[in-house]
Amino acid sequence: MDDVKRVMVALAFSEYAGGIFKFAANIATCADAELIVASVLNVRDVESVRTISAMGYDVDGEHYIENIKTERRRILDEISAASAFPRERIRTIFLVGNPIDELLRLMLEESVDVVVMGPKGRTDLEHVLVGSVAEKIFRRSPATVISYRDETVAERYRRRIKRHL
Repeated sequence: MDDVKRVMVALAFSEYAGGIFKFAANIATCADAELIVASVLNVRDVESVRTISAMGYDVDGEHYIENIKTERRRILDEISAASAFPRERIRTIFLVGNPIDELLRLMLEESVDVVVMGPKGRTDLEHVLVGSVAEKIFRRSPATVISYRDETVAERYRRRIKRHL
């Protein structure tokens, strides 16, 4: 792992975020690498809030973005505090845009060697094996992509495999 200098963990702050972070931190520790936490707020969500605001409802797109970032920072602080990974080697980047485009751009800009992400983000539909963002990142990434599985997801996949054998 001598050639791994930067590990990026893409977090959608789903129920799997803690496990994904811990797994990425373990890889970064083994490689003696920097850990970049990337979180992309989907621009579609922001535009929806702005549309609702334009209709006269009491919501504000900019406050929405700041509130989401604040909440994600709070969760990340809890997750990273539970980890032994040194905080000074963690860099957090919050972006607004298309998650696929932003993550791919960030991989290039930051010269990321390994990306760790979960199989799905916030939408954990039972019938979908891999979320659309993860699937597209797997196909397009210039860096090695590792898909984290917690025990619940792994067991679900085991059952599906056994049914099809």
